[in-house]
Amino acid sequence: MLGNSQTRPGNHPSRSATSPWRHGLLLTPALLALALAACSGNTPPTAEAGVATAASAGAASGTSIFAHAPAATREALEKTKPVTAKHAMVVSDQHYATEAGVQILKAGGNAVDAAVAVGYALAVTQPCCGNIGGGGFMTIHLANGKNLFLNFREKAPLKATTDMFQDAEGNVVKERTEGSYLGVGVPGTVMGLNTALAKYGTMSVKQVIQPAIKLARDGFVLEQGDADILNGRLEALNKYPHSAAIFGHGGKPWQAGDRLVQKDLANSLEKIAEGGTDAFYKGSIAKAIVKASDANGGLFTMKDFANYNVEWLKPIQCKYHGYTIISAPPPSSGGTTLCLTLNILEPYPISKWGYASVEFIHYFAEAERRAFATRNTYLGDPDFVHNPIEKLLSPAYADKLRSTIQPDKATPSSEIKSFLPANEGNNTTHYSVMDASGNAVAVTYTINYLFGIKQIAGDTGFYLNNEMDDFTAKPGVANGAGLVQGKVNRVQPGKRPLSSMTPTIVMKNGKPYIISGSPGSATIISTTMQSIINVVDFGMNMQQSVNAPHIHQQWYPQVVYVGPGLMTAQTRQKLEAMGYTFKERHLGVLESILIDPKTGMLEGASDPHRSAGSAVGY
Repeated sequence: MLGNSQTRPGNHPSRSATSPWRHGLLLTPALLALALAACSGNTPPTAEAGVATAASAGAASGTSIFAHAPAATREALEKTKPVTAKHAMVVSDQHYATEAGVQILKAGGNAVDAAVAVGYALAVTQPCCGNIGGGGFMTIHLANGKNLFLNFREKAPLKATTDMFQDAEGNVVKERTEGSYLGVGVPGTVMGLNTALAKYGTMSVKQVIQPAIKLARDGFVLEQGDADILNGRLEALNKYPHSAAIFGHGGKPWQAGDRLVQKDLANSLEKIAEGGTDAFYKGSIAKAIVKASDANGGLFTMKDFANYNVEWLKPIQCKYHGYTIISAPPPSSGGTTLCLTLNILEPYPISKWGYASVEFIHYFAEAERRAFATRNTYLGDPDFVHNPIEKLLSPAYADKLRSTIQPDKATPSSEIKSFLPANEGNNTTHYSVMDASGNAVAVTYTINYLFGIKQIAGDTGFYLNNEMDDFTAKPGVANGAGLVQGKVNRVQPGKRPLSSMTPTIVMKNGKPYIISGSPGSATIISTTMQSIINVVDFGMNMQQSVNAPHIHQQWYPQVVYVGPGLMTAQTRQKLEAMGYTFKERHLGVLESILIDPKTGMLEGASDPHRSAGSAVGY
């Protein structure tokens, strides 16, 4: 049963499909030192003297807040409305998973209970990305005021070595990270979901996993969006017998209306329902993965699974225009990069410039160029490297980076010095949950590429991740996302690879205001950040903020990625004259919630790019 309020994306601005894609960036230690030593008195002439206020210069003047956008984009966005509800909301990019979360909330569960139910349901209904064979992060705000972060990112096997993805001549062999058992990290999702449930939920694993078991055992009817994802990798899904038997469809394209049944996955989920976390890490499931790994040149032993752990960490926190941002700390780069970019942008008159204006696109791209350069130089797994978060998020560092932005010129990325040219595709998934008691949960989790390594271990029924590709296979050589990263993120036994996942909760006066996140590799950071800026600075509703074309710049390559329909021809010409090069592509798949601080009404927004998603509230 659906809730009283719901939406299924469909009649929104069109978005182009994307392929797996990733990238990232770097600054020198010398530049960091210079920035930290700098005084903070160099406010740029374009910056506002005071803190920018939320939103509505356009509305106050009677002009559209989309005045700088092309006419077709403006007309579509002006008509866009979110789903609204009084009590609770669940938003994910697969409607059966959304409904599973709402079902748990209506049965008396809280936001954590619902989030765990959605996580397990997505493992069934979105096998490309939802998972029990990968890992991720969970950001939580509890009604009692606590802000929490759970790290269940995958770990490298204990037999992993720094040069394991290089041949005898030192060349990187991409097939090892992208499609083999060497590319698989120890999965963290089951322990992560169950740990959150045990600590802050009110229901048992057996209760919250039941919707997922039913969906797997009985099957579910595919929407066109579901079929498109499967068909996009159909040849690869038919390559291996265990995969082909479930998802291969005899090599014939899947159609909307087909029923996908996953009995092997149902059996694995039932084992978890009965035996909890140990059923995955110490029982037959782990044994099946180790056996398949042995047979296919992998490194796993049962000790890898027995030693796996999740971590409760202090979330990244920063201020922006009177709001408090709660986001992901290392081993995610997401929260740090998001907050550094916002720190650079904060003094500028963004709301006056307006969405899609020349000025906003220019300064946003330049702020990101500098923040992403920082990201890939300094950040890594905190169990292995020191992350200088306090220094990177200091006002002095933002001031120094801001002072290098020229008002009328794109900075060549080569001028942002680095000791090296320093990511998750759109193959990750994010979901957001808000309950009636004031608890909020944002979850982003992944198996990296669509369907991970495209292989299923024995009769376990789920795809395994290829997260080892997120490590630095060799300093100076791009990974599958195109990121060229440094030694901080090199492979080490038991280490977690750097991530861009950015599950984020924005607070206003101590209460949740926005819950947001996205898949999309390094673009995760950009789209999540713009889902906030679009509301706070431009006055958009939540669905407008999600649907609006977005911007992404990540130091290298020099190009700025923009969503189709962002710029008018005149805007593009002016920016190209400033030195910019643009490529159009859809960026991210936002699944977001806004809570109106005056009325308490919830706005749910599911990205229309994955047409099988939904926002459901009651």
